[in-house]
Amino acid sequence: MPRAFRSTSLLGVSLLSASVLGVGLLTGCVANDPAATHTAFTVDSSQTACAVSANEAPAGSIRFTVTNSGDQVTEFYLLAADGKRIVGEAENIGPGLSRDLVVQLDAGSYFTACKPGMSGDGVGKAEFTATKTDAAATLNVDLAAQIDTANSNYASYVSDQIDQLVTGTDTFAAAYLAGDFGAARSFYAPTRVHWERVETIAESFGDLDPKLDLREADLEEGQDWTGWHAIEKDLWPADAEAGFEAYSTQKRAALTGLLVADTATLHEKVQGLNFTLSQQTNGAIGLLDEVATGKVTGEEEIWSHTDLWDFQANVDGAQKLYDGVRPILLQTDADLAASLDGEFAALQTMLDAQRVGDGFTLYTDLDPGAIRALADQVNALGEPLNRLTAALVL
Repeated sequence: MPRAFRSTSLLGVSLLSASVLGVGLLTGCVANDPAATHTAFTVDSSQTACAVSANEAPAGSIRFTVTNSGDQVTEFYLLAADGKRIVGEAENIGPGLSRDLVVQLDAGSYFTACKPGMSGDGVGKAEFTATKTDAAATLNVDLAAQIDTANSNYASYVSDQIDQLVTGTDTFAAAYLAGDFGAARSFYAPTRVHWERVETIAESFGDLDPKLDLREADLEEGQDWTGWHAIEKDLWPADAEAGFEAYSTQKRAALTGLLVADTATLHEKVQGLNFTLSQQTNGAIGLLDEVATGKVTGEEEIWSHTDLWDFQANVDGAQKLYDGVRPILLQTDADLAASLDGEFAALQTMLDAQRVGDGFTLYTDLDPGAIRALADQVNALGEPLNRLTAALVL
């Protein structure tokens, strides 16, 4: 889970429903030279500022090239009119590095902001306006149908994964509350994969993400710790800190009650979601970011060590998103499609080598060479994947 902005500040997600974002299916087009039709901006993200080269652009496809001039890893956010919901984000930009964010915007009001250090409330929050334009983007009928199919298929995938998450969570919670810890441990990783496959969607709904998936290391002062990882610690106490005390029956009941209720709320919120092409491509990038910043480091599941289950699930979700838009990419950039095909396959081969029965090797049992190889392959996939949105969305 990324170190997202919390509650009243800027909550992060790479994908939002079209109903929230207000971006329609046919607001953009696909061509062989996508860079030619992007309105381009530069962003200088320093320790104290988030300087965007201009604060207004015609509605349509917009490219922000974000350069980190500070000395900490930074993030850039484009926020909806409420100043909280995230339309698009560029994460994990190291000092001296640059990264592009390409978004498709309807006319309206937005905000830009940066988050040096990936913690706190961020800096440089400023208004940004997309103005109405008479230019009408066009799509041929066949291409429009392909995009519509990709969008609707992904919506069905998200709904199915959350359905399975609800069922698995109910079973897991019942076993944990009954004190059947062996069963609860066996349900833990197979249930969480449904969350991890659509994690960037789940992160879009206010405080649901930290309620369900916050790691102890990311707790802020005074913040209640609930969700999967709070229960994980109680289920694998041998790896907890010295002096850790098992939870009381009352605390276990409270945690399971919230886990089930918050998952049910997530289920309600994903019903009827619609997606756009840029939301799908940026979502694939976001899921690979999850792998690079948490799973490949072993920081996500520090007591259960089931990080490879999460790793595979994030890759599953990114692959699903890529597969949905691949027929369109073949028309616009066949070389990029070939590169992505190869890098996805190579990463999957490495993950398959770590399978044990229906699961995976515990992360603590991986040798350093295997971890380095996985990290290198994630980086190898990330480079072409980061070009996907710009190759498709104008």
